Amino acid sequence: MAIPSGRPPWQPGHVITLVHVSDPHIDGSPRNTERVERVVRHISGLPGPIDAVLVTGDIADHATVEEYELARELLRFPYPTIICPGNHDSRPEFRKVMLAESESKSEGTGVNGSGSAVNQVLSLDGVTVALCDSSIPGRHDGRLDDETLRWLTEVLDSCGTPVIVGMHHQPVPVGVPYVDDIRLNEPERLEQVLRAHPRVVGLLVGHVHTPAATMFAGLPVYVAPGVASTTLLPQETTAWPPVDTGLPPGFALHVLSGDGRLTSHARVVHLP
Repeated sequence: MAIPSGRPPWQPGHVITLVHVSDPHIDGSPRNTERVERVVRHISGLPGPIDAVLVTGDIADHATVEEYELARELLRFPYPTIICPGNHDSRPEFRKVMLAESESKSEGTGVNGSGSAVNQVLSLDGVTVALCDSSIPGRHDGRLDDETLRWLTEVLDSCGTPVIVGMHHQPVPVGVPYVDDIRLNEPERLEQVLRAHPRVVGLLVGHVHTPAATMFAGLPVYVAPGVASTTLLPQETTAWPPVDTGLPPGFALHVLSGDGRLTSHARVVHLP
């Protein structure tokens, strides 16, 4: 069913809270495992209410089956959870372990693999979350292929609720050349879809490993903090790569109010 143009009919007084986690880079090491465990434990212990958890990519660091098996055990939340791949992930292994799909649906090997895009939707009471697979097999930059854009258009056409769109790669530069050089390619293709669907209220991404807020297609864009590490701005460091592994892991809380306003809060989880 096509969505009529104009301002969507929001639900006054209805508040939805989403937790946003990104870039755990689970590699089997005690360090990264502990960081993920502490973030998951902290989020799982929040007094609530929490409606869902989004994890926007780079789940495994080397995209092995063993890493995904560990990720499946670590990323267990007491809330509905939706996860998409990033540039460090492999679609076939991701599908096989994280989504428990058969090998016939998970053909291909290597980082990002050769399988079809892993696009997923989570329907909640009052909001729809559409997570797109922006990975390009064998590369670190991103792109939404034709299949994904068709899928997203169909999801948006059929939604009767506000929609939050998520993916791994950021569609615009955020002032960090280290990751801006490998951001989403051809963002105008996504912009065309988003501008045609007024029910979209925001875009949530990862990839950058630092909390950041910007705009794209007239919508708020929020970049989640990194779990594995934090990327620094050129104004903060001359090191290359500009990555600080000593800062604590983080996550974000996104609050969608009844008038369609998306408010984002960054949090850190302190380590001992």
